[in-house]
Amino acid sequence: MSLFNRIFGEPEIRTLDPHNKAEVKKMIEELVVIGRTDDFLSLTPGGPFDIQCHHREAKQIGARLNQIGGIPLMMAVRQTIKYKLKDVLAEHLDHCWKGVGDWQV
Repeated sequence: MSLFNRIFGEPEIRTLDPHNKAEVKKMIEELVVIGRTDDFLSLTPGGPFDIQCHHREAKQIGARLNQIGGIPLMMAVRQTIKYKLKDVLAEHLDHCWKGVGDWQV
């Protein structure tokens, strides 16, 4: 992520219409909270985690991002999460989103 993108956000997010941009920013905030409190993956299913041990809400957010802007938007959000939560949690998000749209780990 370039310094410009760190300051102003990823281009795929910046170019969204105001309504979608606000929705995406809210989803990013939710992903940050999930990452910090629960993680995106678990060792056991249950609670907020589905049978594959993926965080249900994070997966739903990925599906909504895919609806709004497809893989490019998902990648931009993933890059933002990497900046905010570091590499390990970004990799966990990769696995959580497996099977959402054309997302590939």
